[in-house]
This record gives sequence, C-alpha cells and structure tokens, in this order.
Amino acid sequence: MEQLFEKFLRKISGISTNFVRDFIRKVDWQDRMIGIRGARGVGKTTLLLQYARLELPLGNRTLYVSLDDIYFANNTLLELADQFVKNGGEFLILDEVHRYATWSVELKNIYDDYPVLKVIFTGSSALHLHRAKADLSRRVVIYHMPGLSLREFLRLDASYGISLPPVSLSDIIENHTDICLSLTHQFKPLPVFREYLSLGYYPFFTENKNTYHIKLAEILNLILEVDLPHVVNINLSSIEKIRKLLYLLVEFSPFKPNIQKLSERVGVARNTVIAYLQYLQEKEIISLLYSATKSISAMQKPEKVYLQNPNLFHALASNNVNVGSLRETFFLNQLQQKHTVQYPKQGGFLIDDYWVAEIGGSGKGKQQLKGIENGFIAADHLEIGYQNKIPLWLFGFLY
Repeated sequence: MEQLFEKFLRKISGISTNFVRDFIRKVDWQDRMIGIRGARGVGKTTLLLQYARLELPLGNRTLYVSLDDIYFANNTLLELADQFVKNGGEFLILDEVHRYATWSVELKNIYDDYPVLKVIFTGSSALHLHRAKADLSRRVVIYHMPGLSLREFLRLDASYGISLPPVSLSDIIENHTDICLSLTHQFKPLPVFREYLSLGYYPFFTENKNTYHIKLAEILNLILEVDLPHVVNINLSSIEKIRKLLYLLVEFSPFKPNIQKLSERVGVARNTVIAYLQYLQEKEIISLLYSATKSISAMQKPEKVYLQNPNLFHALASNNVNVGSLRETFFLNQLQQKHTVQYPKQGGFLIDDYWVAEIGGSGKGKQQLKGIENGFIAADHLEIGYQNKIPLWLFGFLY
C-alpha cells in the first residue's frame, strides 16, 4: 500500500488547479459513495485529483488509486479498503472501476462494512454502471461528466483565457441579441467556434494541439478494443464489425438509418446492429436521436444517428468534413447536457417537448418552421442574431 500512496502523491503534486471545471460544484460531495461517469479523455481523473488537492486531507486519510494498477494482480479492492481504514483512511478515490471485474459487489461490501469511509469512483460506461446498480442500490449517486463546452474551452485555452458565465436556454432564446452584443466585445466568436469544433471538446488539447486528433483516434481504438469488451461479452470479430459500422456512420452522419441495409453492409443481424449502436452510444462515440412520438424500447430504431461531438469527425473522417454535420452534431451535443432532445414531426430538434430548432447557415430560411410558434433557427456564420435566428456558437454557453 505504501507504493500506492507514493504514486498518489506524485500525481497530486503535478496537478494544476488554475482551471477547475464548474462540474466540481455540481457534485454533492457529502454522499458516502459517489460515481462519476464520462467518456475517456473528458478529464475525470484530473477533476478528482483537483478535488483531493483542494478539499481533502492528505497524509494517510486520502488515497487515489486506478483499478488497472498492478497492485490488484495480487490484492482485492476489499483488502485495500480494509487496510486503508485500519491505517486511518477516510477518503478512497477509485479510477477506472470498469477495469476490475467484481468492483460493484466489493464496493457494496465496502459501503456496508466501513461506514467511516467515503468512496468516489469513476467509470467510462453508462451501461456498465447501470448494470452495477443492483449491487449498489440506494448506496451510490452517479453523475455524468461531459466534455468541455465552448464556454469552458474559451477559458481553458491559453490563447484566449476568457472566463464567462453560462447562459440558460431561455435567456439565449429570449435575449440572444443583447447577450451576443456583450460577448462579442470580449472575443471574436466565429474563429473560436471553428477551433472548438476541431479540437475543443476534450481538455487534453492543452498538451499539444498538433497531435490532438492522433491522440483522439488512439482513445477511440482503446474504447473499442479494451473498454468495450469489459462491458459486453464480444470477441475480436464483433469489435471489427463495430468498427466497420462506426466508419459507415462517420461517412453518412447525421442520417436516418436503414437498419436492414446497415445489417447487410456490416454482416450481422438487424437486432445486432441496433445493439451495436447502443454500445457506441453508451461509450459516447455516437448519439442516437429518437422520435418524440414513440416510446423508447430496448430494440427501437433511432430516427437519426450522429457522432457524439464534432471533434470526432476530425479524428475519424477525411479532411472533407461536412459542415452541416458539424453544425447539427455541435448543437445536439451541447443541448443534450442539460435538456431533453428528440426528433420532431416538423423541424430538426424538439427540445424539452416545447422548443423546435432548425440548424443551418446564416442564410437559413424559416420555411421548415412555418406554423410552429416556439421555433427558432440556430445559424452558423453569424455573430449576432435577430428575432428567432440565433447564432449557433451561442449554444456553447449553456454549461
């Protein structure tokens, strides 16, 4: 255990607290067991180390450990918790729990047997955490950590370093002209927006922007080849078929999927294609948009398929990325973090069963919103909007 403490102290000594995401204030840290899920690369580990440095007592009372550590080749998580508590431990931070086969059962035992211990853990799969809820029922509160918003990117990137507050959706819709007039005095939104679409969603862009897309492609490979087999029982052949499906989605995203044709192209059954789509969504590689008029069942076909965030296009696709795809993907990604988004009968997106949005360029017309009282256009290449035409970039200030 001494080596685990040494590793933790090395990690925490090198962590910066100059930029701490607002997400840290959304978590109620008083709970005895907290789970934080989110895609690989969004900064879960950094956030927990920052929290430990800023808020927790060090010495022998706090310990961070990744569950893929070689320590667990000969020791169990339960044994670690027992030794930790006996030596005065109070706060146990566990990273990448999905890499440890029996984590949920052992965490249940830890919660029940060591009431003095607070446990905070991370996982990269909603599906994995959902399956563990039977073991952790009534014991854990799970939060979802998204990637950076455009607003956060503007603050984190040293080229800008501008700190601005978030704006609610209702304020954007009702007061977007005044908000844009204020913001555009502080920065030029359109070039910042273009850069964000390419490399702003994952905070590791600060390491080296030139190799950002290479690193993102490597993360995607790790998700498919390492993380996914830990969540579902799939073999190498299935992984390659999922990879083939993903590249088909990149080529045509966003699109209304023909499940039968996809099953023929990939070489698997129809229901298997739908299962693969759900796996990719759980790993936050794609987003599935369902109809507002149908109930969502386990095998329901999504109405449209998107990549989860616009940066993924640049890691997976050629340089000829479709501008319309980037626009819609950005809008859906930013709105989904705080709002319910569905596919409507008319228009592009239905938000919270009330607002209907159309996405397009600055010349986008209002024909598709005809007869819709609560409709608006999110328009690209626009610094300041007018009436129900709102600059697309402004939706990057929702969180």
